[in-house]
Amino acid sequence: MKPGTPPPDPRHRRPEGVTDTTVEALGALSKALETAERARGALYDFHQLTGSADLALDDAVRLLRAAGHGRRADQVEREILGRNVIPGHWTFQIVEEYNATYYDVFRAVEREIRQELAEGRDHLHEAEMKAARRTQGHPDHTAD
Repeated sequence: MKPGTPPPDPRHRRPEGVTDTTVEALGALSKALETAERARGALYDFHQLTGSADLALDDAVRLLRAAGHGRRADQVEREILGRNVIPGHWTFQIVEEYNATYYDVFRAVEREIRQELAEGRDHLHEAEMKAARRTQGHPDHTAD
């Protein structure tokens, strides 16, 4: 933080001895975790969209039969309805494996490092940026 800048709120104030480089490193780690969070969200989108598509096939099968296309309705039921999206897996299993194999470990390691290096405080870089960029005395720029 530059000299003369009022400090962030106490919850986001860097602990004694935490260097600029450490704050930068924790920020980079946090940004990487946020990107993984977005990837996880996209994976849930994939899961829900694929599930919705599979459920929509019920209407397609019903309508194909009603239109006299039983052979094609049978084909949709046999070849698409309830199909694995990758060998042996539905989308919920992909989400579960991502969480267990990557996401949960990532969150735990990030939390552990933040605890060790910054007393568990989060978003130190952003809080210092907020402190440096706010207009003193303006009610919409308060510290908390």
